[in-house]
Amino acid sequence: MSDFTSSFWSYYITIISVAGVAGCLLLLIFAGFKKVKKHDDNSTGHVWDDDLRELNNPLPMWWVGLFLITIATASWYLWYYPGLGTYEGSSKWTQVKEWQEERAKALADAAPAYATFHDQNVASLAQDPKAMEIAERLFLNNCALCHGADARGSKGFPNLTDKDWLYGDDPAAIVHSIAQGRVGVMPPLASAVGSADDVRNLSHYVLSLSNTPHDSVRAGLGKAKFGVCAACHGMDGKGNTALGAPNLTDKIWLHGYGESLITHMINNGKTNEMPAQKDRYDDTQIKMLAAYVWGMSNNGVSAKSN
Repeated sequence: MSDFTSSFWSYYITIISVAGVAGCLLLLIFAGFKKVKKHDDNSTGHVWDDDLRELNNPLPMWWVGLFLITIATASWYLWYYPGLGTYEGSSKWTQVKEWQEERAKALADAAPAYATFHDQNVASLAQDPKAMEIAERLFLNNCALCHGADARGSKGFPNLTDKDWLYGDDPAAIVHSIAQGRVGVMPPLASAVGSADDVRNLSHYVLSLSNTPHDSVRAGLGKAKFGVCAACHGMDGKGNTALGAPNLTDKIWLHGYGESLITHMINNGKTNEMPAQKDRYDDTQIKMLAAYVWGMSNNGVSAKSN
């Protein structure tokens, strides 16, 4: 990887870019002063198909002019913008800077539309049809990629329409999840559980907590090993919203169920991340998104109804 981040590549790009523009200019100059021996008929002597002769006329001036304009534009571009390796350009332009400026302008333009909802709480916003119409567009444009247009999620992405909340359904918790993001970590526990057979037994005990199809004999043998899991999920397996530890008794499986999948989870662990959105949305937009999500499970609001 160091080969691709060394200063060599900056010099490589700079030399090629400058040489390309300079080469075009030199070629134009050379072509203007190069004298080609011509015949009496003003041709170069090259003939094709018996009568097709290559004449020795100079380039039209409009063509030369366009060539010079192209060279001048390319030179200005490489000076003004960061087109030469690590050179920042005289304008100090960056994609991030432009995005930030456009975002600031978009927020300023949209501010009047959100001003009405600024002082409302999540519960009242969830009952406001106009607020939910705007929040739905925010959700579909930004959250549906992971959670789906109907907000029912998929494997690895939580369903936002049910009553199962990893961090609780308190509006403040939802606002925190959207604004600050979440990182859920299930550590690999195979070494703490014991042998491969112990891990299988524990998997069946975990399945038994929700009465999901399991081997009752193995589940009985695995119960004693559940103490390793209880630190996060609780001795009753009902989870811990302070840690984001899932409830293992409700038949809702974020990453799938069955002996093989549970065993894989115990052996290898899992890290899930909900990215923070505080740099993309202002406080009012985040609160409206929280209201939309909260409303889907608490007020029976469908993702398609507003």
